[in-house]
Amino acid sequence: MEPHPTLAGRLARDKQVSASVVHAGVLAVRNLLDDITLWGWAERPQRRLVFATDVPRMPRPLPRGLAPDVDGALQHEVARLDDVFARVGITLLRRAGLRLGELLDLELNCVVDYGPTGTWLRVPLGKLGTERSVPLDADTITALDSWVTQRGPQRPHPNPRTGKPCDYLFAERGQRLKGWRIRKGLDAAVDAAGLTGPGEMPRRITPHTLRHTYATELANAGMSLQGLMALLGHVTPEMTLRYAALASPTLRAAYDEAMGKVRKLIPVAPAGRPAVPTKVEWIASEFLKTRLTGGYCSRHLAADACPYANVCETCDNFVPGHEFAPALRAQLDDIRDLKADAERRGWTSEAARHQRVVDALDGHLQRLDNRTHVEARS
Repeated sequence: MEPHPTLAGRLARDKQVSASVVHAGVLAVRNLLDDITLWGWAERPQRRLVFATDVPRMPRPLPRGLAPDVDGALQHEVARLDDVFARVGITLLRRAGLRLGELLDLELNCVVDYGPTGTWLRVPLGKLGTERSVPLDADTITALDSWVTQRGPQRPHPNPRTGKPCDYLFAERGQRLKGWRIRKGLDAAVDAAGLTGPGEMPRRITPHTLRHTYATELANAGMSLQGLMALLGHVTPEMTLRYAALASPTLRAAYDEAMGKVRKLIPVAPAGRPAVPTKVEWIASEFLKTRLTGGYCSRHLAADACPYANVCETCDNFVPGHEFAPALRAQLDDIRDLKADAERRGWTSEAARHQRVVDALDGHLQRLDNRTHVEARS
């Protein structure tokens, strides 16, 4: 029995293959086929076998930062941690938007005072091979000073990129500090703050969650895409655009403005009564109104004109019957009133629409009258 193709490993297991593994596998096969075609191998396929549409799309979830109340509760407990390294490191991750690896790679001379422009943190080359500077606030500078004061002299360690000795900021007892103490400090702060997730289990907050929170806070405050991209050390705008989609103040303002207009247009009906109770009130209301043979349509202004309004009455295939002549005449009278109402409001396109229906109904009624005369004479 062959293993299920979606299960991980050479033998069937309960664990599903992740989307990233499937994505990488399909890309590897496509690249191999493209390469052997480029090399001119005799065994190459005679036509393309894997197309771009065959490569599964990776899920692109939005970054998940902490809500302001959760962030505040967490930072309150972080400030009370006994481990100075965890306390300072978590503060720096949150206030400078660093990756955990960037935090651990900071050198002793990473804090630079530029005078009028304030104090900045020089972030070394990270996973994307970019170096950047991040402005620091007073609380973060105080936290860094508290660490440097108790740090004491440490021996240098070779830089993994250059091999040259570096005096790393976060070193203790002659050894570079590890990220597990940051994670342990976060877990302790989560427990102390009583932050829980599904099933009342302690909420899982990672060092990278603090970076997401930092970026989301700045995006919500209206920072430009270019500024946020520079602070985060992103090399492409696509990486930063994910944060621009989070609770954008511009998008929220547009939503509130639109909803304000819609709420003004939606009639509030008394209990037990229709929203537009009478013909008189319907004609006087501020709607894109359409008079139908069998009833009325009240379309909100925010929805724009209906593309199907009076589509039957104005259709060349519409054939009226004698029994509907009274309904058509009543409809024609109402539409003339609607045209006059639209002209008074300055709705030129609505007035023109109603005029087209008037012309169509006039023609239908005239044909009915002519047919009546012919039948009477015969």
